Amino acid sequence: MVTAFLKHAGHRLFLKGLMVTFALVLSACGSIPDRHPYLADASVLGSIGNFDNIRFWGDAAPPDLMDRIKSITPEEDKANRSGLYGTEHNYLAISGGGQNGAFAAGLLVGWTSLGTRPEFGIVTGISTGALIAPFVFLGPQYDHVLKEVYGSYSTKDLMKKRGYLKALTGDAKASSAPLKALLERYITPDIVDQLAKQHRVGRRLFIGTTNLDAKRPVIWIITAIAASGDPQARSLIIDVILASASLPAALPPVLFEVEVDGQIYDELHVDGGVTSQVFVYPSAIDWKLVTRQLKVKGTPQVWVIRNSKLNPEFNPVKGSLLSIAGSSVDSLIRTQGIGDLYQVYVNALRDNLDFNLAFIPPEFDFESTEVFDVQYMRALFDFAYQKMAEGYEWYRRPPQLGNTPLRNRTDAVSQE
Repeated sequence: MVTAFLKHAGHRLFLKGLMVTFALVLSACGSIPDRHPYLADASVLGSIGNFDNIRFWGDAAPPDLMDRIKSITPEEDKANRSGLYGTEHNYLAISGGGQNGAFAAGLLVGWTSLGTRPEFGIVTGISTGALIAPFVFLGPQYDHVLKEVYGSYSTKDLMKKRGYLKALTGDAKASSAPLKALLERYITPDIVDQLAKQHRVGRRLFIGTTNLDAKRPVIWIITAIAASGDPQARSLIIDVILASASLPAALPPVLFEVEVDGQIYDELHVDGGVTSQVFVYPSAIDWKLVTRQLKVKGTPQVWVIRNSKLNPEFNPVKGSLLSIAGSSVDSLIRTQGIGDLYQVYVNALRDNLDFNLAFIPPEFDFESTEVFDVQYMRALFDFAYQKMAEGYEWYRRPPQLGNTPLRNRTDAVSQE
């Protein structure tokens, strides 16, 4: 999405004026002049309203999580996590990628038609993946939503362009009001009720955002928010998904009011892809302990959908700010995404999980004409659907590793 934003017509004038430091000087405090950020300790996550235990840092284990897991009896686990206790485990991670989310949508709908799509005990989403994740989590009965979202809405339906001066001196190029209205249409009270029901049997939906003040990823437990019974649950879920999909400079950050030590502060959150393109769980969590505690049957399966191509594409760069910036961001996102895949893969090796990866292959060469191009998304959706219908072969490791033999953590320790 970043690269598309940089490339397409209508953004040239904006980008040539939007040198990062220049924009910061002009904007001063931006269009959020009354901020009250918590600055004393970047490791603190404030509480939000009456919600408890609804989020944690994405680069650290939740406080006391392992101790809490160890203290739970098998009887408690069986009673409170019937959806995960003593069953086979499947975890799905959906990456960012803007309009390329049509790839995940098509692949998953095709998987339904194939008749082999499992129920996912855990689903995670970043950016465009955050838009997809709730409906995948709730099951194939919402496949029609995936097809509709990635086949009906263009750029103008998702963001409202601001004037050049307002964009340059404000917090973003466009308003996210259309995207929020769309989320309010699809994240209905009934959807929230269903998410809550699944939380109560142990299944989890996680969405990732980036806390701009702390410059760290935050993982929100969407099902816990839904199950809280708080009248603001639906509104908070919508704001979290909106924040996860709010690309800096393109769409405004989302402000969350928080409480720390009895004082009210605020946090700014943006696209989860700023800090991670895809995630399953923080590396600091001992997932082998989790699976032992839950008496998991067989080997847990991790399914990762990267809504992007992984191979480098040669494209001569013109000597202009637009071309240089676009190519640089392309490279940054591609390599960051590969690094995130490595992290998921290494965690899977360490924790005895099977790794399965899908990504957009080089053969898909349809050109888009705008940031969210309906024709492009329909073509990509159909392409992914057909690939799955033909029997998609998931990659069992990041393709950059080739056939290099790897030792798992146990082997490595035994030979040291």
